[in-house]
Amino acid sequence: MKKFLTYSLCFIIATWQVLGTSAVSQTQTNTSGSNTAITGGYTSNTTSTYQSGSSSNTTSTTNSTTNAYSGDTRVTATATAPSMSAYSQDLCLVGYSAGLSTFGVGVTGGSYKADENCERIKLSKVLNDLGMKVAAVSILCQDPRVFYAMEQSGTPCPFEGKIGNEASIQWLKYDKLRPDYNQYVDKLKVIEDARKEEERKKETSEKK
Repeated sequence: MKKFLTYSLCFIIATWQVLGTSAVSQTQTNTSGSNTAITGGYTSNTTSTYQSGSSSNTTSTTNSTTNAYSGDTRVTATATAPSMSAYSQDLCLVGYSAGLSTFGVGVTGGSYKADENCERIKLSKVLNDLGMKVAAVSILCQDPRVFYAMEQSGTPCPFEGKIGNEASIQWLKYDKLRPDYNQYVDKLKVIEDARKEEERKKETSEKK
Protein backbone atom coordinates (compact mmCIF):
# COMPACT_ATOMS: atom_id res chain seq x y z
CA MET A 1 0.00 0.00 0.00
CA LYS A 2 2.87 2.33 0.79
CA LYS A 3 4.46 1.62 -2.62
CA PHE A 4 1.19 2.33 -4.39
CA LEU A 5 0.87 5.72 -2.79
CA THR A 6 4.46 6.50 -3.68
CA TYR A 7 3.89 5.65 -7.36
CA SER A 8 0.66 7.65 -7.48
CA LEU A 9 2.35 10.70 -5.99
CA CYS A 10 5.17 10.50 -8.59
CA PHE A 11 2.66 10.22 -11.41
CA ILE A 12 0.74 13.29 -10.21
CA ILE A 13 3.93 15.36 -9.94
CA ALA A 14 5.04 14.36 -13.49
CA THR A 15 1.65 15.18 -14.92
CA TRP A 16 1.63 18.56 -13.23
CA GLN A 17 5.07 19.40 -14.70
CA VAL A 18 3.96 18.54 -18.20
CA LEU A 19 0.80 20.61 -17.94
CA GLY A 20 2.73 23.48 -16.44
CA THR A 21 5.28 23.43 -19.22
CA SER A 22 2.58 23.47 -21.93
CA ALA A 23 0.93 26.45 -20.24
CA VAL A 24 4.08 28.57 -20.60
CA SER A 25 3.89 31.10 -23.51
CA GLN A 26 5.99 30.26 -26.55
CA THR A 27 7.68 33.01 -28.55
CA GLN A 28 8.55 32.91 -32.31
CA THR A 29 11.25 35.25 -33.56
CA ASN A 30 11.23 36.54 -37.15
CA THR A 31 14.21 38.69 -38.12
CA SER A 32 12.66 40.09 -41.29
CA GLY A 33 9.05 40.61 -40.19
CA SER A 34 6.80 40.90 -37.19
CA ASN A 35 6.87 38.49 -34.22
CA THR A 36 3.89 36.19 -33.94
CA ALA A 37 3.06 34.12 -30.95
CA ILE A 38 1.71 30.72 -31.87
CA THR A 39 -0.14 29.00 -29.07
CA GLY A 40 -1.76 26.24 -30.92
CA GLY A 41 -3.06 25.14 -34.31
CA TYR A 42 -3.29 27.98 -36.81
CA THR A 43 -5.86 28.04 -39.63
CA SER A 44 -6.16 30.78 -42.32
CA ASN A 45 -9.18 30.88 -44.59
CA THR A 46 -9.63 33.27 -47.54
CA THR A 47 -13.13 33.61 -48.91
CA SER A 48 -13.98 35.48 -52.15
CA THR A 49 -17.59 36.36 -52.65
CA TYR A 50 -18.83 37.18 -56.17
CA GLN A 51 -22.19 38.42 -57.30
CA SER A 52 -24.59 36.03 -58.93
CA GLY A 53 -23.38 35.10 -62.42
CA SER A 54 -19.82 36.30 -61.73
CA SER A 55 -16.68 34.24 -61.43
CA SER A 56 -13.00 34.68 -60.78
CA ASN A 57 -12.18 33.96 -64.39
CA THR A 58 -11.31 37.06 -66.48
CA THR A 59 -11.93 36.90 -70.24
CA SER A 60 -10.65 39.67 -72.57
CA THR A 61 -11.95 39.83 -76.15
CA THR A 62 -10.65 42.34 -78.71
CA ASN A 63 -12.49 42.82 -81.98
CA SER A 64 -10.67 44.76 -84.71
CA THR A 65 -12.57 45.71 -87.85
CA THR A 66 -11.02 47.61 -90.75
CA ASN A 67 -13.47 49.10 -93.22
CA ALA A 68 -11.26 50.03 -96.16
CA TYR A 69 -12.52 50.11 -99.75
CA SER A 70 -10.23 47.95 -101.82
CA GLY A 71 -11.80 48.89 -105.14
CA ASP A 72 -13.61 46.77 -107.64
CA THR A 73 -12.10 43.29 -107.48
CA ARG A 74 -13.33 42.41 -110.94
CA VAL A 75 -10.55 42.29 -113.52
CA THR A 76 -11.00 43.10 -117.19
CA ALA A 77 -8.94 41.84 -120.05
CA THR A 78 -6.40 44.26 -121.48
CA ALA A 79 -7.17 45.62 -124.94
CA THR A 80 -3.93 46.33 -126.79
CA ALA A 81 -4.13 48.78 -129.67
CA PRO A 82 -2.39 47.54 -132.81
CA SER A 83 0.91 49.10 -133.76
CA MET A 84 0.40 51.24 -136.84
CA SER A 85 3.78 52.49 -137.99
CA ALA A 86 4.95 53.85 -141.33
CA TYR A 87 8.48 54.68 -140.30
CA SER A 88 11.44 53.55 -142.39
CA GLN A 89 9.18 53.52 -145.45
CA ASP A 90 9.01 56.11 -148.24
CA LEU A 91 5.32 56.73 -147.61
CA CYS A 92 3.48 59.87 -146.48
CA LEU A 93 1.24 58.06 -144.01
CA VAL A 94 0.46 58.64 -140.36
CA GLY A 95 -0.67 55.66 -138.33
CA TYR A 96 -3.22 55.88 -135.53
CA SER A 97 -4.88 53.26 -133.36
CA ALA A 98 -7.13 52.98 -130.32
CA GLY A 99 -8.39 50.32 -127.94
CA LEU A 100 -11.22 49.98 -125.44
CA SER A 101 -11.91 47.16 -123.00
CA THR A 102 -14.70 46.59 -120.50
CA PHE A 103 -16.13 43.61 -118.65
CA GLY A 104 -16.36 40.80 -121.16
CA VAL A 105 -15.74 42.93 -124.27
CA GLY A 106 -12.59 44.41 -125.80
CA VAL A 107 -12.33 46.36 -129.06
CA THR A 108 -9.21 47.62 -130.82
CA GLY A 109 -8.60 49.15 -134.21
CA GLY A 110 -6.19 51.17 -136.27
CA SER A 111 -5.69 52.74 -139.65
CA TYR A 112 -3.53 55.14 -141.67
CA LYS A 113 -4.06 58.72 -142.79
CA ALA A 114 -2.31 60.34 -145.71
CA ASP A 115 -0.17 63.40 -144.99
CA GLU A 116 -1.00 65.77 -147.86
CA ASN A 117 1.79 68.18 -147.05
CA CYS A 118 4.32 65.36 -147.20
CA GLU A 119 2.89 64.23 -150.55
CA ARG A 120 3.22 67.74 -152.02
CA ILE A 121 6.86 67.97 -151.00
CA LYS A 122 7.69 64.61 -152.54
CA LEU A 123 5.81 65.34 -155.77
CA SER A 124 7.43 68.75 -156.07
CA LYS A 125 10.86 67.24 -155.58
CA VAL A 126 10.28 64.63 -158.29
CA LEU A 127 8.96 67.27 -160.76
CA ASN A 128 11.92 69.53 -160.06
CA ASP A 129 14.33 66.64 -160.65
CA LEU A 130 12.62 66.11 -164.00
CA GLY A 131 13.16 69.76 -164.92
CA MET A 132 9.51 70.79 -164.51
CA LYS A 133 10.17 73.77 -162.24
CA VAL A 134 6.87 75.59 -162.89
CA ALA A 135 4.92 72.43 -162.22
CA ALA A 136 6.96 71.84 -159.07
CA VAL A 137 6.09 75.33 -157.79
CA SER A 138 2.43 74.86 -158.74
CA ILE A 139 2.25 71.73 -156.58
CA LEU A 140 3.60 73.61 -153.58
CA CYS A 141 1.25 76.56 -154.23
CA GLN A 142 -1.70 74.32 -153.36
CA ASP A 143 -0.79 74.98 -149.73
CA PRO A 144 -2.34 78.33 -148.58
CA ARG A 145 0.81 79.22 -146.64
CA VAL A 146 3.01 78.79 -149.72
CA PHE A 147 0.54 80.71 -151.92
CA TYR A 148 0.47 83.67 -149.52
CA ALA A 149 4.26 83.67 -149.16
CA MET A 150 4.73 83.64 -152.95
CA GLU A 151 2.34 86.59 -153.37
CA GLN A 152 3.99 88.62 -150.62
CA SER A 153 7.42 88.05 -152.20
CA GLY A 154 6.26 89.48 -155.56
CA THR A 155 6.41 86.13 -157.36
CA PRO A 156 2.77 84.96 -157.59
CA CYS A 157 2.00 81.33 -158.15
CA PRO A 158 1.44 80.22 -161.77
CA PHE A 159 -2.09 80.39 -163.13
CA GLU A 160 -2.97 78.27 -166.18
CA GLY A 161 0.51 78.56 -167.64
CA LYS A 162 0.88 82.26 -166.87
CA ILE A 163 3.53 83.50 -164.47
CA GLY A 164 4.56 86.84 -163.03
CA ASN A 165 2.21 89.83 -163.51
CA GLU A 166 -0.05 87.92 -165.88
CA ALA A 167 -0.63 85.27 -163.24
CA SER A 168 -1.29 87.98 -160.62
CA ILE A 169 -4.01 89.56 -162.81
CA GLN A 170 -5.68 86.19 -163.28
CA TRP A 171 -5.68 85.52 -159.54
CA LEU A 172 -7.36 88.88 -158.93
CA LYS A 173 -9.97 88.07 -161.54
CA TYR A 174 -10.66 84.58 -160.24
CA ASP A 175 -9.92 85.18 -156.58
CA LYS A 176 -12.29 82.47 -155.38
CA LEU A 177 -9.87 79.90 -156.80
CA ARG A 178 -7.14 81.02 -154.46
CA PRO A 179 -6.24 78.32 -151.87
CA ASP A 180 -6.05 81.09 -149.26
CA TYR A 181 -9.40 82.64 -150.20
CA ASN A 182 -10.73 83.03 -146.64
CA GLN A 183 -7.52 84.68 -145.49
CA TYR A 184 -7.57 86.81 -148.65
CA VAL A 185 -11.10 88.10 -147.93
CA ASP A 186 -10.19 88.98 -144.34
CA LYS A 187 -7.16 90.86 -145.63
CA LEU A 188 -9.32 92.83 -148.09
CA LYS A 189 -11.65 93.89 -145.25
CA VAL A 190 -8.73 95.17 -143.21
CA ILE A 191 -7.39 97.07 -146.24
CA GLU A 192 -10.82 98.56 -146.96
CA ASP A 193 -11.31 99.71 -143.35
CA ALA A 194 -7.85 101.27 -143.34
CA ARG A 195 -8.60 103.10 -146.64
CA LYS A 196 -11.88 104.51 -145.32
CA GLU A 197 -10.18 105.71 -142.14
CA GLU A 198 -7.51 107.45 -144.19
CA GLU A 199 -10.14 109.20 -146.36
CA ARG A 200 -12.03 110.35 -143.27
CA LYS A 201 -8.91 111.90 -141.78
CA LYS A 202 -8.13 113.60 -145.09
CA GLU A 203 -11.61 115.16 -145.28
CA THR A 204 -11.34 116.36 -141.71
CA SER A 205 -8.01 118.02 -142.32
CA GLU A 206 -9.35 119.76 -145.47
CA LYS A 207 -12.30 121.21 -143.58
CA LYS A 208 -9.98 122.81 -141.08
